[in-house]
Amino acid sequence: MTDQVSEERKDWAGSFRAYMTVWGFPTLIILAGIFVDADTRTILWTGSLAWKGVACLLNARRCGRTHCRFTGPFYLLLIVPVLFHGLGALPLGVYGWWVLGIIILFGGKLIWWATESAWGKFSMPADGSKAR
Repeated sequence: MTDQVSEERKDWAGSFRAYMTVWGFPTLIILAGIFVDADTRTILWTGSLAWKGVACLLNARRCGRTHCRFTGPFYLLLIVPVLFHGLGALPLGVYGWWVLGIIILFGGKLIWWATESAWGKFSMPADGSKAR
């Protein structure tokens, strides 16, 4: 079995069911959060970002998926402005939630595209050793 096949089998994004459970569900929660009050949105988005961020880091460790090494910290760092905006400590104006939502949803896609275009789908062995 080649390394690529082994990595793809370990990749949670490799099956539709796993992908929807691990990343699709929290993404749907973020989208649904647009239609609730700011306090509820803050809770939903914070939880979803934590879920997605941890899932990405675990998937990067599990299979060496390139973009997960970058999207994991990206989602975890976005918890800060979401929390601060939701608590009123970082007033971003009337479009603040929309701007944060766009950054969350499209930023991850941009990171995915840029990193895997540059370094390939799996650029780090799942065991964490140096790249091939």
